[in-house]
Amino acid sequence: MFRNVLIADSGKGHVEEMVRMLRDIPAVRQARINLLHVVPEQAGESFTEHSQKAAAIAAEAVQRLGLNPSDVNTIIRQGDTKQTVLKVADELNSDLIVMGSRGMNRLQAILSNSASQYVFQLSTRPMLLVRDDLYIRHINRVMVTIDGTGVGDDALKLACELVREIPGGSLTGVHVTRQDITPSRGGKSPADEVLEKATQRARGYGVELKALHRNGDVGRTVCAAADDLKADLLVIASQDRRPVVARGLVDIDRLLGSSVSDYIRVHAPAPVLLVREPEGRR
Repeated sequence: MFRNVLIADSGKGHVEEMVRMLRDIPAVRQARINLLHVVPEQAGESFTEHSQKAAAIAAEAVQRLGLNPSDVNTIIRQGDTKQTVLKVADELNSDLIVMGSRGMNRLQAILSNSASQYVFQLSTRPMLLVRDDLYIRHINRVMVTIDGTGVGDDALKLACELVREIPGGSLTGVHVTRQDITPSRGGKSPADEVLEKATQRARGYGVELKALHRNGDVGRTVCAAADDLKADLLVIASQDRRPVVARGLVDIDRLLGSSVSDYIRVHAPAPVLLVREPEGRR
């Protein structure tokens, strides 16, 4: 499942609590932990002093997590945080990035140069976003969005692999349509067929999926369902546009438009694990 986890730790927020909860899952416990601390570019000539402080922050984080320092790869880099996180994730070939977030909306995040929003928008690797305003619980009830796409199947597989390792864990798959769809002559609607295939796929991974179909605005409905289900973790698939050239640009068209994944990032009542389609699949 996860073999190489990158934790972008700022020394505050709920990221460490989330990592502790993940490490309760046997398969995740075996993962290599990479702890990244980025020294701001503005540090200039005082980089050595900033680096020493960063090393102390990282050492304290390792201690709080109860990890053996020799089992943790501590990385201290100087640069722009958001660019550095993406670069290091590529260097390590990380299969999960964990970051904290203040839960700002897209415009606030861009204006404040939010690193987590930027990485959430541009990384093609799975990313677990943990908002500062959430209460972090042991992972037991997992919810996954079901959309019948290839990346949706990736998200379902990842959710199943997590739940399969959790004693008594449960998985609910939610498929949202914007309006009611009339069943065909066979009595099944397209939504029924999508959920039935997802249930069979989950069964193939050894997990019983509780299928749920709801109507409404996708982002709001997913968040409402997660709240109703008291989900401890929300796994979502996103097919948002992933332009590599946009890494150095503000994505204005996405800013002016709407993004389901970005809405969920801000409003979900649980940490969000985002799965995106890899660049090479298209």
